[in-house]
Amino acid sequence: MHEESVLKFLKLSEQLKCNTRHCETSSGRKESVAEHCFRLVLFAWLLKDDFPDLDMEKVMHMCLIHDMGEAVTGDIPCFEKTDEARAVEGSEIRNIAEMLDGSRRQEFLNLHREMDENVTEEARLFHVLDKMEAVIQHNESDLSTWLPLEYDLQMTYGVEEAREFAVTGKLRDLVLEESRKKIMEKERKIEKAGV
Repeated sequence: MHEESVLKFLKLSEQLKCNTRHCETSSGRKESVAEHCFRLVLFAWLLKDDFPDLDMEKVMHMCLIHDMGEAVTGDIPCFEKTDEARAVEGSEIRNIAEMLDGSRRQEFLNLHREMDENVTEEARLFHVLDKMEAVIQHNESDLSTWLPLEYDLQMTYGVEEAREFAVTGKLRDLVLEESRKKIMEKERKIEKAGV
């Protein structure tokens, strides 16, 4: 890869550090897209041994680059993303790919195509982890930052998809239980304040 291409791509990817997501961190600040991607790669790496028949390196690469379009478009939460927004992001992915040389460009495009088609086990696992990481992050954020619709999302988002794999099904159940405890704790505080 030519040095200029490397630097140009890295410069664009720096926007993932600047562009924030809807969710907040446990310290009360907005999470960046880059932070989400980092933890998603870490999540896949932690589960490598649980999926000996899958290409976990490919899954980690998906985790790493899946939100690259958001360097240009910014983040749009899942509950606000329209078909038009998906089309714009897809167009930006193709534009971003043009920054890359030969085989790296093709790998980037192939990974995005595989994620979009969501047919392979690797792509489906990536999507499960992506959704679950978002739910985990919401559990770590202060409940006061949740939108009303997120109470339901915490209980439903990615649950069925996670059940495809035994390991992620168990993990999602644990995350679901954390969400329930967090919500019940708030309800107890409200009841106590009302007495």
